[in-house]
Amino acid sequence: MRCKGDRAVLEGPHLVREALAGGLALELVLATPTFLASAEGRRLVPSLTAAVGEVDEQILEDLCDAYSPKGIVALVHLPRQGLDGLRSTPRNGVYLYGHQMQDPGNLGALARTAEAFGASALLLSPNTVHPNHPRALRASAGSLLRLPVAVGVEAADLTAQLLPAQMTTVALVPRDGIPLPDYRPTFPLLLILGSEGPGLPDTLLQRAQALVTIPLAEPVESLNVTVAASVVLWQLQQQGAGS
Repeated sequence: MRCKGDRAVLEGPHLVREALAGGLALELVLATPTFLASAEGRRLVPSLTAAVGEVDEQILEDLCDAYSPKGIVALVHLPRQGLDGLRSTPRNGVYLYGHQMQDPGNLGALARTAEAFGASALLLSPNTVHPNHPRALRASAGSLLRLPVAVGVEAADLTAQLLPAQMTTVALVPRDGIPLPDYRPTFPLLLILGSEGPGLPDTLLQRAQALVTIPLAEPVESLNVTVAASVVLWQLQQQGAGS
């Protein structure tokens, strides 16, 4: 079961609990008899904001993207906006811009990493996998329900007035950039990350005020985008991001 537009499917009790904790209204809940009879089900069901429909385990499995949906799914209204949705976002710290990421698991893990290291928001270019994709939501472990996310952000929008003034723009490249340990950031900062295969186009590299590279031992040429972002965000945090 995959929804388009402003609705998303939350698979498993963890995401359902995270949605409730964030004040999101559940529109539909389906659960198996086994889950409803379990200790976890008995704890969760009284807090649900929608009536629970009981379904056979095989039917629930057929409806879900996950191989093992863990007994419960919920439909939630989860609108995603462009930069207009960032009006109330803190104006300091680090923003991430993901360019044409295609793997929903990578996107979800990136959101989790961004939230863990205190990033202000995640901006996504056109032709990027949607943050409401079930695999992205699962991989985020709830971060995509909390972290401010802007979708459909064109490269030309990166200087929009809705973003902080005097924001430093940094592109992460696999080679020939400033070695990360030598880079001295100024904040607020926008970190531009490329897709899993092609990386960043020249149009984005030319917009960057600095190109930064993570030094790697040979023969490794590059890191997964989420791993690379984790390394950079940790380093930026040590150097005072958000302070």
